[in-house]
Amino acid sequence: MGSLFKDRLDAGRRLAELLRDIRNEKCAVIAIPRGGVVIGHVIASELNAPLDVTVPRKIGAPGDPELAVGAVAEDGTIYVEESIAGSLGIREDWIRVEAERELEEIKRRIRVYRGGKSLPDLSEYLVIVVDDGIATGATMIATARFLRKMNPRKLIIAIPVAPPEILPKISPEVDEVRCVETPYPFFAIGQFYRDFSQLSDSEVLDYLSRSRRLVA
Repeated sequence: MGSLFKDRLDAGRRLAELLRDIRNEKCAVIAIPRGGVVIGHVIASELNAPLDVTVPRKIGAPGDPELAVGAVAEDGTIYVEESIAGSLGIREDWIRVEAERELEEIKRRIRVYRGGKSLPDLSEYLVIVVDDGIATGATMIATARFLRKMNPRKLIIAIPVAPPEILPKISPEVDEVRCVETPYPFFAIGQFYRDFSQLSDSEVLDYLSRSRRLVA
């Protein structure tokens, strides 16, 4: 299958089309860095909504860091892929130790991206959480569970691309999921982008500086 999106800006514009019906709602866009911030910037601009970030981290399997056995959100919420953890014999205490290690990087990124400040109360907002795609769903589920605790009026996951089997897995975590494409076969998010260049912290900050921030 060829590329579905030219780059993240293109993906953001196509995803924004799926969200046009909520343009008149009081929305807040929460992006997952780094790539999700480009998507979030486009959507926040289209919806005239504030943008900010939340920072989850994947917990990789021992010896295979690309394989997600779970994820941790910025408040320490842990989501575990039980079937993977079970098949690899990974114990809960090992996952907890790895989560603590990842929380150090989370804190660093929050200092960089949000000046170390906490997200505000979200109860008055329809919250749209975005990324540049979903592969396993682990980081998005950890994120959704964290954001749920902040009492958003409604919580929507919006992504350009995800494997078809992932949507039923993440749907129970939120009020709604909106996804542009669900291609098969699905090996990695980057295969569906012509340009999937990694972003630096400075590029993330540039996109955030051009948006109205949720965290003052």
